[in-house]
Amino acid sequence: MKKVAIVGIGHGKFGVRSDASLRELIFEAVKACLDDAGLSLKEVDSMVTGVAGDEFSFGIQPSAQVHDYIGFHPRANFRVEGACATGSVALRTGWMTIASGLADLVLVAGVEKMTEVPTSMATEIMGRAGDATWEYPFGTTFPGYYAMIANAHMAEHGTTEEQLARVAVKNHYYGSLNPYAQMQKEITLDKAMTSFTVAYPLKLYDCSLITDGAAAILLASEERAKAISKKPVWIAGLGCGTDSMRLGDRKSLTSLQATREAAKTAYKMAGVGPSDIDVATVHDCFTIAEVIAYEDLGFCEKGEGGKLIEAKETYVGGRIPVNVDGGLKSKGHPLGATGVSMAIEISKQLREEAGPRQVKDAEIGLTHNVGGSGQLSLIHIFRRE
Repeated sequence: MKKVAIVGIGHGKFGVRSDASLRELIFEAVKACLDDAGLSLKEVDSMVTGVAGDEFSFGIQPSAQVHDYIGFHPRANFRVEGACATGSVALRTGWMTIASGLADLVLVAGVEKMTEVPTSMATEIMGRAGDATWEYPFGTTFPGYYAMIANAHMAEHGTTEEQLARVAVKNHYYGSLNPYAQMQKEITLDKAMTSFTVAYPLKLYDCSLITDGAAAILLASEERAKAISKKPVWIAGLGCGTDSMRLGDRKSLTSLQATREAAKTAYKMAGVGPSDIDVATVHDCFTIAEVIAYEDLGFCEKGEGGKLIEAKETYVGGRIPVNVDGGLKSKGHPLGATGVSMAIEISKQLREEAGPRQVKDAEIGLTHNVGGSGQLSLIHIFRRE
């Protein structure tokens, strides 16, 4: 297999983007990405577009909308989908395209335009990522799914509401330092703790945002990467795992089998372990999801995730900085773009371009992206030269 590196990154502003259509959002990210790489679109061999929701994009061929608008045809551009992990599915697909020898330069872009529909409808659309027979038809939504997971973790391991709130406080702090974040403001622990309950024990600040946004990366084979970039970021390990669709069929609600399986595969491929990771972005769709990710990724022992955030070990300067871009919680969660955005943050960290959020001497980074309530999990491990 060919080695694959990231040689260009481009990130649009996340938020309520009433100023831009889906096509315009992705153009913004693609232009920034190509400018970063110092290349033109005509030099790119192939493209992968990640868009999660047909109902958000009001069409079933979002990739065609994109290649029309940016002028990419007649070259290959196809759409992939993996619910909330769509961006990481796109990254994995782009990696496979180059590793297999089908192309040398692949543009990977993720986008979602979620705020064109009312919040209630957006919540309903995302709820359909649950089991179509035994969950969604009975009115379950993602706050409900993760509330069940949070209650189970609290009962089994003594995790507290305050520990969950501390995840929100951390991520809002770093989001305030990220110019691309949707919610660029700090919050206090008291504000998080006293916000209204969405689905017990999850409160307003335990929940990620409904977001418009796009992100793009340019992947290159080893030969092209070394010619293009002085700071290539290499994809050293990939992992993908799955679990049952229905929460009721799982052996445990306090751990994601999909993440554990993906982590095992990615660590083995990269030849590293949890203690080698210098910085990580994890899927904090709800604060409990970040706590469980600490444990499933091996950053702490099972049941110790709450204590890890309480000790501020996941801040810059701590044992394992996590989501220092603000995470889904503060940066925003445009479904198709999230996994690509995660890879951009790790690339910035490894290129030492993260500004006030920079983790000192970061050499190895990890992204963790979950689809649905844990039906799918993708992990990528990155190295700098």
